[in-house]
Amino acid sequence: MRFVLTGEQREFARSLDALLRAADTPGVLRAWAAGDHGPGRALWRRLGDAGVFALAVPEAYGGVGPLPVEAAVACVELGRYAVPGPVAETLAAGVLLAGAGGPAAKEWLPGIASGAAMVSLRLPGHGPYALDADAADAVFTVDGDGLRRAPGPGELSVSADPARRLFRPGPGGEPVAGGRAVEAASRAAGDWASFATAALALGCGEELLRATVAYVKQRRQFGVPVGSFQAVKHRLADTLLGLEFARPLLYGAAVELTEELSGGRAGAGSPGAGAGSGSGMEPAEGTPGSGLGTGRGAGSPGSGSRTGPGMGALGAGAAVAAAKAAAGEAGYAAARTALQLHGAIGYTEELDLAWWLRRARPLRDAWGTPSACRARVLAG
Repeated sequence: MRFVLTGEQREFARSLDALLRAADTPGVLRAWAAGDHGPGRALWRRLGDAGVFALAVPEAYGGVGPLPVEAAVACVELGRYAVPGPVAETLAAGVLLAGAGGPAAKEWLPGIASGAAMVSLRLPGHGPYALDADAADAVFTVDGDGLRRAPGPGELSVSADPARRLFRPGPGGEPVAGGRAVEAASRAAGDWASFATAALALGCGEELLRATVAYVKQRRQFGVPVGSFQAVKHRLADTLLGLEFARPLLYGAAVELTEELSGGRAGAGSPGAGAGSGSGMEPAEGTPGSGLGTGRGAGSPGSGSRTGPGMGALGAGAAVAAAKAAAGEAGYAAARTALQLHGAIGYTEELDLAWWLRRARPLRDAWGTPSACRARVLAG
């Protein structure tokens, strides 16, 4: 079966594209990397007004979710513009706090939904770091069945991307919730963080490919554009195929998450069961390969959008892992192509594209390396 985004979902993507195009995200990234969070927080609030963070928060707490398909649409756009900040972590925190319940959910979820609160997260099995903990209003950590609010950002670690600042939260902190509900909510939040990061990686790869195609059209060698060389065309085509293969896996995972949330599958730790009864995507009619994407990135509408053989048999967690592996590796391959075809100027900080080049590999590995994701898919 093929699916396409609904008219409302496509319009949502267009509205985010317009908002972010006007936001000067390279300038925001430079300020964020230098420790000035003001421009980034201002952009964050505008994204909150657009409804981005409400997509992971249940209606009972001021959100509109959980809505995985719309969250994928939003994160692809945010990835295309390399929006700084703990985007995946804040969305996952909405799922975590809603599942854990208690006073912390009432305190933090309305602010997350509106964009007033920026939250980072550290979960077991996903490394010791909390992204951009110095900029976050709160850092939540899970150890076993205990959920705590970290006492501070912790120790700063070096990152390949200076606009992705990694911190090791220290032990202790204020207890927030405990018990089996926290364990289940933590597993669901980990899936959401991986899912959102996959969408960010796909968007990052799309922008890298778009910028590279534009560059090889205007760069000339031997009197002709280098984009006319067969080897360059093949490299770009391989990059495009990787991104277009990842796209249906991402939206297939969104459908799986939606089914899990609506009770269609018994997924352990899916807070907000019954939050929605459908994926919100339309079955495609007519010509094959209607395409799941919005068609504004490097990939053209009309490329294949099948959810893939056996996708429905994977379950939500394995489907998310498949999407994360494919999108992360496709985004990183796009960065390698962009660096090769741009040459030495790709290393210069003056080139805006350098921020995307630096981001692709961390997004590939955050919230599930390709090898860990493939192992999860094989485990079923």
